Amino acid sequence: MLRPPPIRPRTKPPQERREEIMNAALRLFLKQGVAPTKIEDITAGADVAKGTFYLYFSSKDDVLGALAGRFAEELLRKITAAVQALPTGDWKGRLAAWARAAVSAYLDSLRLHDIAFYGGRPRPREGLIDNIIIDHLSKLLRDGTGARAWSIEDPQGTAVFLFGGLHSAVEEAGRKRPVNARNLTRRVEGIFVRAVGSKPTTKKRTSPRRRSP
Repeated sequence: MLRPPPIRPRTKPPQERREEIMNAALRLFLKQGVAPTKIEDITAGADVAKGTFYLYFSSKDDVLGALAGRFAEELLRKITAAVQALPTGDWKGRLAAWARAAVSAYLDSLRLHDIAFYGGRPRPREGLIDNIIIDHLSKLLRDGTGARAWSIEDPQGTAVFLFGGLHSAVEEAGRKRPVNARNLTRRVEGIFVRAVGSKPTTKKRTSPRRRSP
């Protein structure tokens, strides 16, 4: 006997539907810009009703925020993979790998980054100093200090400083064509490694000299 074909669900899982709306919005944003794109364009691109859009997002700015979050998560995934590929004790190698992976990922997705972070309303100031990328770098700096690979009094502040410099360097390079990715990566990597300084020295305890009788 022939088995009847499996019944397909009428509705997709919420996360899958949400991703489809985000992907449709991103395609339109990349093609025609954020401002000209209407909610109706996004729903048509995702093949959903307008009411379905508002089940997941309140506005285009809300979609941009979701795209920015997804961008950061993907960036963090690439950085984490690059860092974990090196031995645990190779702290400066891990820091250099962090910088290389971040520069590479940013250069590969400059347009996506600009749309997600600058396509709508201005970014809140908190986003420049409080995000998952900076938190990851801060933990690396803090763990390296704990392992005595370097000595940093303020890992969070140092992470904010380094991330801000990397971000600005990539954006500056992105305005020039062609981008010399090798030179940019080498410069940023050097800045990161020099920022942590040398390995802290441990003072040797010396026994007091005995006085002659």
